[in-house]
Amino acid sequence: MTDIIYFEEQVAEHPRSLEIFGRYPRATRIPCGHYKEIFNPSGQNFRLQKKKPALILAHNSGKLVHPVPSTYGIGGKRNFYFSHMLNCLYDCRYCFLQGMYPSAHYLLFVNFEDFFSEIDRISEETTDEPSWFFSGYDCDSLAMENLSGFAKSTLPFFKDRPNSFLELRTKSVNLQSLMKVAPLPNVVTAFSFTPQEISQSIEKGVPPLKTRIRAMSKLADQGWPIGLRLDPILDCQDFERRYAELIEDLFSNLPEKSVHSVSLGPFRLPEPFFKRMEKLYPEEALFAGNFEKRGRTISYTKELEKEKIGVCREILLRYVHEKKLFHCEPVEQ
Repeated sequence: MTDIIYFEEQVAEHPRSLEIFGRYPRATRIPCGHYKEIFNPSGQNFRLQKKKPALILAHNSGKLVHPVPSTYGIGGKRNFYFSHMLNCLYDCRYCFLQGMYPSAHYLLFVNFEDFFSEIDRISEETTDEPSWFFSGYDCDSLAMENLSGFAKSTLPFFKDRPNSFLELRTKSVNLQSLMKVAPLPNVVTAFSFTPQEISQSIEKGVPPLKTRIRAMSKLADQGWPIGLRLDPILDCQDFERRYAELIEDLFSNLPEKSVHSVSLGPFRLPEPFFKRMEKLYPEEALFAGNFEKRGRTISYTKELEKEKIGVCREILLRYVHEKKLFHCEPVEQ
């Protein structure tokens, strides 16, 4: 999977580091004082690194759990996100990570237990409301499960905390860690989808749509709550036909009782990220869309966004109750 593993000296003897070293005995190991020495320098070539990223093992000593913007969420009032990993196995042209980080290397924080302690602290602030924790904003929650063991470590933690809810956001079919255990009502596996033609064109490395739907269906059959994420919704030719076919494919393989939530999110990027991504991929048609600047965010025009969201919402309401449908709006700053 990787030929080079950088590691902070402080995590050299951490059990997760040792397990990873043992799994990749031929990888070259390079110690460093702090992961930022490798991950943060400017002038790195993201596109070149993406062809063969290195792995960085580190300890996250900063803020571990962050509040989610008020325009996000799937029904809960207390919403937070955390990132055990930065960067993603996949290469989706619209992904903000390539505009956010100077490096394409995979950065794995091995101190999961510190994340768990912070989740406990936040959850214990109130017993009146459940607390939601979203994983998969800065990575794919499950795509690198074989390396990280993240879900395997996290599921037992949430099993004992029924008032704490977890969303695993993914495009992966790597679901073995979930399939091996009994389903948890407070863990939602949320699958992100775009229409087949779009996925084939700009979601590099992502498993085929039918393969992902089949894997999702098996997980639902076992009893796991499923989230559907049409985010970002991307303007395209034959928009209504393509999204109608996608939604029909999803619900023909997934009974509504298995669906925890469906969220719709428009294309949106902070302006600096958008500009960096344009430079990375100057010939990418995606970035020539009908966009406008709203504060510090680049999105489709309000009229176009409203139209496309409305089309998808109308189609979705044929299959799912309105109470399960959520709209993630751009944060205008």
